[in-house]
Order: sequence, then structure tokens, then C-alpha cells
Amino acid sequence: MPDGARRGLFHADEISPADLAKQIATLDQQSGLPGIPRLRAWTIAALGLRSGEKVLDIGSGTGELARLLAETVGADGEVTGIDPNPGMRAEAERRAPRATFVDGNAYALPFDDGSLDAVTCERVFQHLDHPEKVTAEIARVLRPGGRVVVTDVDWATAILHPGEPDIVRVMTESMRCGVVNPFAARGLPGQLAGAGLTVDDTGSQALIQSPDAATGPMVRMLCRMAVDRGVIGAEDCERFLADLAAGAENGNFHMSVTMFAVLAHR
Repeated sequence: MPDGARRGLFHADEISPADLAKQIATLDQQSGLPGIPRLRAWTIAALGLRSGEKVLDIGSGTGELARLLAETVGADGEVTGIDPNPGMRAEAERRAPRATFVDGNAYALPFDDGSLDAVTCERVFQHLDHPEKVTAEIARVLRPGGRVVVTDVDWATAILHPGEPDIVRVMTESMRCGVVNPFAARGLPGQLAGAGLTVDDTGSQALIQSPDAATGPMVRMLCRMAVDRGVIGAEDCERFLADLAAGAENGNFHMSVTMFAVLAHR
């Protein structure tokens, strides 16, 4: 979600232990949504990973996807995750001991040309100023026949219900304001094709929040952002929160955004 949880993903700046803990907690909360494990399972199946293959996970975060990849390629395979944040790498090493985690960023992958069998990249492109440079790097490091799945969100698919239409519109706009590349997913096929890769398939899942999110930290943050931007008043914010809380109580609540995964090969 666009709360800055992965801000700094491509900068090696140190963050405080408290901020790191918040980032990890946010990523864990997101990974607990049913749509993400479903799309990860689709990713692994679509890649057709085999024992002994070499795989890269770009922006590995807490290492949850790298752990699944390592289990798939077995003891003879190699899974490497890159992330510039040393605290996040330490957490990933704890969770995925069969994978290796190294310092690095998506714009300059620390691998030789044609050296990898497969690449994954989950929820990274929404944070990129120049996503086409990253797809070029992915194409460079893949061997002929190598596969990649890039997964990300299109924030134009965000849904919030219930609420007054004008306020709901402002809230969904606030979601888009929280990320650098809010429409990342829709550009993936073209960017992968532009890098010389062949697009093979697309999967998708809606990330549906539970009713507990109706008045949780994310919604309150969106309200604060909208009030700070001057697009709604504090009273509008409180009315919107009350509408969501009432909806959650009577079974009339929906909050989601759709994530897409694109499979391509070199």
C-alpha cells in the first residue's frame, strides 16, 4: 500500500530501527492479504522453475518470495535477493536461510549478461522513476530462454466503499499520490516488450482488505493526506471515516486494489 513502506528501496540510506520495524510490519500485513500468496503461487508456476536454476528476486524485502523460490529450485539451485537496505536484508536472511541477499538496486543489477535463468520483481515498479531502465537490466541478465515475472499494482483500480462519491474520489486520488509510478502495472507489458522480451501471460488478483481496515492506519493516513492537501476539510474526513465504520459493521465495506503479474521470456 502507498504508505512509503518501501521508500528508499533504491537508495542505501540508513533508516532507524523503528522505521524498519514499521516497514516490515506493513509488508507482513500486505503479504497476509489472500491475493498476494495466490499471485506468488501463480508466479512460481508460470516461471516453470526447475531444480538447479539461478534466480534473482529484485527488491526482496523481507525475503518471503525468495524463500518460496529457494524451496522450488532446491539445494542445487541459487536464489539471490537484492535490496539496498541492510536491515531488510538481515530480516530476509533470517526468514529465507536458503537464499542469499546482497546489496544492490534495480537500475544496475550486480550480475553478468545472460547469467540468470529467471527473475522476479514484486511491487517495485510503482516506486521507479525510470521503469524502462529496469526492464532493460532484466533483459540483460537473463539467458536466452530465461523467464521473468514482474508484479505490481495499478492504483487506478482502487475501490473504497461506502462514502460520499466526491470524498471517495479524493481518497482514491490520495492513494495514487503516495507512489512515484501509480499506474505501474499497465505499463509492464510494453516495457518488457520494449526491452526485447516476449510477453507470454498475465495474472491478476484483487488485494481485498478486511473490514478491520475501515478505520485503520491506512485509511486515517489517506484522510490526513487529503486534509493536508486542502482538498477536503477535517469534517469531511470524519464523516468519511464514520461511513466506512458503519459499512464495516453492517457488512457493506469494500477496500481493494488490483495487482497484476506479467510473464515474459528472452
